[in-house]
Amino acid sequence: MMAREQHLVLGRTALAGAPARPYTGVRRHRRWLVPLLVVLLLAQMAAAMVTTAVQQTPTIDEPVYVATATDYLHEHRIRYNPEHPPLGKLLIAAGVAVAGPHYDPGYAGTQGDVGRHLLYESGNDPGRLMLWARLPVIALTLLFGLVAFAFARELTGTAGGLVALALYAFSPDPIAHGSLATLDMPMTGFVLTSAWLVWRARRRPALYLPLAGAALGAAVATKMSALPAVPVLMGLAAVSVLAAGREVTRSGRPGTGADRWRHLPAGLTGLLGAGRRRPLPALGGAAVVAVVAVAVVWASYLVVDPRLRFSPAEPVPALHGLRGRLVDLLPLPPAYRAGMRVQFALEEQPWQGYLFGHLYTGSRWYYLPVALLVKTPLGLLALGAAGAVAVVAVRRLRPAAPYLLLPPAVLLAAAMTGSRDFGTRYALFVPVFLAVTAACVPACLPRPGRRWTAAAAAALVLWTALTSLRTFPCYLPYANEAFGGPANTHRLLHDSNVDWGQDLGRLADRLRQRYPDERVWLVYKGSGVPSYYGIHAADPRDVPPDRVHGLLVVSDSAVARARGRLAELIATSHPIDDVGHSITLFRR
Repeated sequence: MMAREQHLVLGRTALAGAPARPYTGVRRHRRWLVPLLVVLLLAQMAAAMVTTAVQQTPTIDEPVYVATATDYLHEHRIRYNPEHPPLGKLLIAAGVAVAGPHYDPGYAGTQGDVGRHLLYESGNDPGRLMLWARLPVIALTLLFGLVAFAFARELTGTAGGLVALALYAFSPDPIAHGSLATLDMPMTGFVLTSAWLVWRARRRPALYLPLAGAALGAAVATKMSALPAVPVLMGLAAVSVLAAGREVTRSGRPGTGADRWRHLPAGLTGLLGAGRRRPLPALGGAAVVAVVAVAVVWASYLVVDPRLRFSPAEPVPALHGLRGRLVDLLPLPPAYRAGMRVQFALEEQPWQGYLFGHLYTGSRWYYLPVALLVKTPLGLLALGAAGAVAVVAVRRLRPAAPYLLLPPAVLLAAAMTGSRDFGTRYALFVPVFLAVTAACVPACLPRPGRRWTAAAAAALVLWTALTSLRTFPCYLPYANEAFGGPANTHRLLHDSNVDWGQDLGRLADRLRQRYPDERVWLVYKGSGVPSYYGIHAADPRDVPPDRVHGLLVVSDSAVARARGRLAELIATSHPIDDVGHSITLFRR
């Protein structure tokens, strides 16, 4: 109290004197500077994502999600795409509702057929529909940027928050997938939000643990690949309750720990134990997170259809053995459990992967770590690695280590066991959590050494920003400088790392501008319809090689997988151009 009174006296004395006015003005400007920088960073990210969303044609997965979202709106049923829960597609449906597309609910076909029919055969404008479907994901990605800023700011201060936000806002993978009507970025952001709220629960567990459970449930209700994060965040919730209990035991004063429980219902306060240092309150905290998460999953299905009907358009495979019994025991909707069976069936298929020029069948456990090394900016890699060391080594940062490191580590370990080596989109949480972890670097040294640390951190953030700006607006095929940049990515990786069918519109523009009236042979990997964009081409694999003359246009993912006749055609042609670093033009 005495210190506070002295502070007020000093403040009044300073205000009374003339020298205090410039200082007050500087502080006023500083108060505005941080919000201004946050707005500028998010504004450039929004501009990059909206530009990308406008210029890119539908990627392979997007028509399925957009058609499913449209079916939700019109028919209120779970019919298409059961392998992914509804929440992410309900977010996409918010944009689809504004676009108001024509929809034929009686159209029969697979989920891919329905998506193509909706976009190209129903009288809709695919560009307008896709933009509106992508805008909710763009908005959500920007909100997750605020979460990254808030998380890092609470750990390290305002400067650390700005470092985290800058790295997040300039990272090519979050920009690339945040501008698409897909589920990877929403799931990643919800996991980050849950980890942040569990961290905040160390101070007010009864308030933040239910919110953390809601964010975790949103992640699980968006993609099933978030399920491994459930036990991790439940464990961290227990740790937060114990940490809150220790603080209450130390202080026991009103306004510190004890007051944190008084605004909650008596039942919830009793479950969490009101700060008592016993295992039961910790278990109660974990249970709250789990129960709320399960409730959110059920709610997402009830929003689509309050009667929880499930009429899949395609057969759901059976799942036998231990996995089947475990799936049946989960307290989740029947459609969710059916989607898990579809996912397990997909994992058993012999998918093809491509890594550093080598095409293989099956999967490689090291695929995702290597792909992340290729596609993560070097500045983010350096700062993130240093931040991970700092958060473990520095005593005052150490309590945050499990919250920052465990969720992405467990999710990455689970993703590495998958059979689909298709891209870093399965591990978007790594660069996102790295951005927050990187904020620990400027705060890890004693005050005399912080100036040099801050300068090095600023230089690495600037390097990341310049790398991102050079990539604009073709973010999907990004690779960092150590691996040759975006122009070289197709020689190292394939599928959604490089070529996801996004550049069909750009290809049409290039052919009109540079190669009018030339004969075009096309091997396109994607969901777009070339003729809709004015590309009239034949498949070179359908005729003898000696009849293929003119322009041979091949998606880079098809180049990576080329065998037989297509490989022969490519070998006897020479590259003359590329579109978006994802489609190569050859001359024959």
